[in-house]
Amino acid sequence: MTFVPEPPDPDDGRAPYEQVASSLRAAIRTRRLGPGEKLPSHARLTELYGFARATIQRALRDLEDEGLVVSRKGSGVYVRNRTERPAGLRPYVEQAFAKDVVTIDFAGFSSETLHGALQEPLDKIRVGRLTPSSIAVRILVPDMSVPQAAPVRMEDGADDERLRERMRDIMVGYTRSIRDGIAELEHLGLVADTSINVRVHSGTQFFKLYVINNEDAFFGYYPIRPNKVVSQGKTVEIYDLVGKDTTLFHHSINDVEPSGGAQQVQQARMWFDSVWETIGRDFDLDAR
Repeated sequence: MTFVPEPPDPDDGRAPYEQVASSLRAAIRTRRLGPGEKLPSHARLTELYGFARATIQRALRDLEDEGLVVSRKGSGVYVRNRTERPAGLRPYVEQAFAKDVVTIDFAGFSSETLHGALQEPLDKIRVGRLTPSSIAVRILVPDMSVPQAAPVRMEDGADDERLRERMRDIMVGYTRSIRDGIAELEHLGLVADTSINVRVHSGTQFFKLYVINNEDAFFGYYPIRPNKVVSQGKTVEIYDLVGKDTTLFHHSINDVEPSGGAQQVQQARMWFDSVWETIGRDFDLDAR
């Protein structure tokens, strides 16, 4: 299949080489350019993107530095055979919104990373560059009204209601923003149907999981590390779950290698649905 990139966004403020690198990176992550596949020539990429040859060369160098492509003298530039693990979430989320029906299930601690990954596709819907007809998001998080294994005070490992209230406020802040941003698209008539549902459970969430369009699953662990936070005006030393830079491992139903990708996605969906439908309890983001 001939590779055809999305046209450059005239409102994208990044340098041209960053735009090209981002476009090719997304194509590789979502397998529009598959493992081992040869990229179009420099001349062809210059024609496709409308940028100077030096811009294309700089973008390809960046992708080579990231380990996504390899340059073979006298032959061309190829996608590396193994680029699927670890993976970045953002390009897959952006690609998901190119489909008519978008579904995202998230299980984790605060939804901060999901919030960040959603901003660009939501902006593209607002300006008419993406046009899904429905978006459904389910968010599954720990119930911070009950004690958790973490966060806890470092000095004695004890539960502290102030820490749970802080985490609850962080989760509610990011999740409300996701809800309001997606609901706005329906109010503006840009997406016909949207739903954002949140449920809580009593267990501590030691990992994060994303299932996107029932085709891709991302899994990563939350390490527990010492941290200092300010809660109710006081500095508290705690053992905290840290997830912003967690390495995510990707599995896809379209995996061509014998890695069990389809089974991994199926099991991720099964786990999420089982918790959601049994011990998950509806959570009102606007309640106090």
